[in-house]
Amino acid sequence: MNKVTTSTVREMKKNGEKIVMLTGYDCPMAKMLNDAGIDIILVGDSLGMVKLGFDSTLPVTLDDILYHCKSVRRGNTRAMHVADMPFMSYEVSVDEAIANAGKLIKLGGAEAVKIEGGTEIVGTVTALVNAKIPVMGHIGLTPQAINTLGGYRVQGKNAMAAQKLVDAAVALETAGIFALVLECVPEALAAEISQRLAIPVIGIGAGVGCDGQVLVTDDMLGLFAEFKPKFVKRYAELRPLILGALKQYTAEVKSKAFPGDENTYK
Repeated sequence: MNKVTTSTVREMKKNGEKIVMLTGYDCPMAKMLNDAGIDIILVGDSLGMVKLGFDSTLPVTLDDILYHCKSVRRGNTRAMHVADMPFMSYEVSVDEAIANAGKLIKLGGAEAVKIEGGTEIVGTVTALVNAKIPVMGHIGLTPQAINTLGGYRVQGKNAMAAQKLVDAAVALETAGIFALVLECVPEALAAEISQRLAIPVIGIGAGVGCDGQVLVTDDMLGLFAEFKPKFVKRYAELRPLILGALKQYTAEVKSKAFPGDENTYK
């Protein structure tokens, strides 16, 4: 299979082919995502919750993302590799944003960065694109702004809020993003934005009218059990299987059933 690039996903939208995106945080999972034909692997700041044990994405650092980017890079051969820019890695100044994004590209092996925010980050997006760094936008429910938003809530539910999202999407496209993640918005609004933009719109909790879909892999595999958003579909329930195997191993070691003759060198 050919390597997925910014040009590839644009062509997929043009041809009406849905884009498949999942999170990945390490080399073994990146290899499986490649084997499954996933188009985009996102090293998301969601790792703060599903891998590092935080209760939000806010504590995640650039070094955290960089570490996991390097691991994914070693396992990824086909999918486009996108890295989240974590909270406070791009808000302080444009120069700092370029420097941090550059690290994710140059040292982490990412091929693009994803930034949360609307019209307020247009200048940063333009500067990053001018620095030859592809940018994926992210509007709607933006987890890094959770304290400002007042919780994990659907966005764009009234006319004024919906228009604000449309304006942000258009402004970000004009600034040069190659794709846009749209999170937790009503499906009719998401479909309208997807139709209006020439670039791909990838939804998460935004309905089937988007040009593609993204989920957190640990959510859809049933590995992260702390909570389950409405937009998540469990394609597997791996946590009970893994827990059962761990308990069986514990019991067999305690009872001396393991290791058996077949596991022992003579």
